[in-house]
Amino acid sequence: MEQNYDVIVIGTGTAGRTLAGKIVRSGLKIAIVDSREYGGTCPLRGCDPKKVLTGTSEATDWNNRLIGKGAGTQNPLKIDWPSLIEFKRTFTEEYPGKTERYFVEVGIDTYHGRAHFENQNTLIVGEDNLQGEYIFLATGSKPGKLNIPGEEYVITSEEFMETQKLPERIIFIGGGYISFEFAHVARRAGSEVTILHRSESLLGSFDSDLVGLLSKASEAAGIKILTNKPVIAVEKEDKGFLVKTEFKSGSTVETRSFRADMVVHGAGRVPDIEDLCLEKAGVKVEEGAIAVDKYMRTSNSRIYAGGDCISEGMQLTPVATLQGQVAAANILNGDHVEADYTGIPSAVFTIPVLASVGISAAKDSDKYKVIFQDRSSWSTTRRAGVKFAASKVVIDEANDRIVGAHILGPNAEEAINIFAAVMRLGLKASDIKKLIFSYPTVCSDIQYML
Repeated sequence: MEQNYDVIVIGTGTAGRTLAGKIVRSGLKIAIVDSREYGGTCPLRGCDPKKVLTGTSEATDWNNRLIGKGAGTQNPLKIDWPSLIEFKRTFTEEYPGKTERYFVEVGIDTYHGRAHFENQNTLIVGEDNLQGEYIFLATGSKPGKLNIPGEEYVITSEEFMETQKLPERIIFIGGGYISFEFAHVARRAGSEVTILHRSESLLGSFDSDLVGLLSKASEAAGIKILTNKPVIAVEKEDKGFLVKTEFKSGSTVETRSFRADMVVHGAGRVPDIEDLCLEKAGVKVEEGAIAVDKYMRTSNSRIYAGGDCISEGMQLTPVATLQGQVAAANILNGDHVEADYTGIPSAVFTIPVLASVGISAAKDSDKYKVIFQDRSSWSTTRRAGVKFAASKVVIDEANDRIVGAHILGPNAEEAINIFAAVMRLGLKASDIKKLIFSYPTVCSDIQYML
């Protein structure tokens, strides 16, 4: 069946939902397509269910940190995994239906299936032929290929969150935020956990000094972290799996094997675009991602893109929201709104949390003023029973602007938003104290970070 639309949206995740919601009242005829359940990664198999798991992990750890300090149970707690997964499903099970019903109620035509381009303005979805005046690509991302023997035995983070019972031994491949967050959860559920990372640098987008402290906190919790251990194969055994690594030791190449009952992919995600036939639409791809300009426009001026499938910005929900908003404004009123990524924070929801915004710099940087604070002895850290906490603030002394902030410790995910707001508003470092004294109960620690 052939259908004509003013706007076709591919993907019902954050970027796609945002754009559709912004243009639906314009009177334009809109279609939206998804090959999976409606809703996308964040609410179904990403941030939202993950936060349910990490929230319970934090509550469990709070109890255990405060045993003998006036609170906590008589014996240490561990996560009740089956009931946690059931609780998690209460957040995800009804979401796809609600999302699709919303689109139908506001007059957006919905399609299910894998879309691909026939030409510059035509998409094929199953037996449907959809022609669009404008098209917005928001197909998201997927776990990258490991390209190793035995890859079929490695489960994804999505499958990890559906596991009914956690096994005794778990190995996470990769030292990124997925591995770190779920390693902390699994450890609080009683599993033996190992992270195998291919290089020396863990959590590459975060400040290395604070990542080092987080690694110490992780190891203190019983998580084994091994760097420079690229996984070269996974083999099935009678009981569990054998994970093989290969690495240099001096002038020789050595191998080392690890046994596990579960192996989880935490080695990064890539744009989910390989079967879109983008070349038929004249859409340029750079390093595996859709190339866009500052208006979220692709090399085909009638096709825009946003979210995890593009080359710009970090793979974060707020970034996808921003990109959907920018693309909607430009489709409706011509290309006049640019994407501004200033002051967008990110966080790793480990115990403790590591949060970051802006650039990083070494403590002895000769370009920036860098203020590093060991917060382990601060009262807000000690009363939470946390042993590892620190902060680093990076200031451009030429204009007294904060260009980066990094926080490890209690309430890091909230405190980072103060720094993010200051950066977005273009305020000076000296101005932040005015905000602090206006909200002393919210950010009592921040004045001491500067």
